[in-house]
Amino acid sequence: MPWEKSFDVAEAVDRAKFVFWSKGFEGTSIANLLEATGLKRGSLYNAFDSKHELFVKTLLKYECEIREDKLAQFERCEVPRDAIIGFFNLVIKESLNDKDKKGCFLVNTALEFSIHDAEVQAIVKAGLRDVGNFFQRMIECGQARSEFREDIDAEETAKVLVGLLVGIRVLARGALDASSLKAIAKHAEQILV
Repeated sequence: MPWEKSFDVAEAVDRAKFVFWSKGFEGTSIANLLEATGLKRGSLYNAFDSKHELFVKTLLKYECEIREDKLAQFERCEVPRDAIIGFFNLVIKESLNDKDKKGCFLVNTALEFSIHDAEVQAIVKAGLRDVGNFFQRMIECGQARSEFREDIDAEETAKVLVGLLVGIRVLARGALDASSLKAIAKHAEQILV
């Protein structure tokens, strides 16, 4: 008789997402995943071939539900400066309200980058590239509207902004206080005007 799922796979992925997000891939044990999902070992492996497969599903879920949603929210902003600064301010607010200091799942995965295979590396690169593309579009739009300096290279500046954003996400986990994080965001704005 074939194995039948007696649990909600999406819910299991969601619960596993928070474990991987907090502990990283290497720091997460099968026991952690079983406890978080409430599954038995056999059910976990029948639903997901491996810890790696479950990790990939959780990272893609994060990308789809959290990062992409944030970018879409700011993409609709009519003033490019407000979109960029609003995005930075939201990240700082989320970071300061993150009681567990878990940071950004995508950035955390980027920090573990060397241990991951090509599939996970591609997800990380695509996510960071999407953020950079968002910044570049906003910069180009702002330049067209004379909101930003015309002499800055939009593509290179977008990469700098991604670097600052990643820095905020990492440093907000305990190395810097609110005023220091806000100073980084202020510098991001000063690059543009």
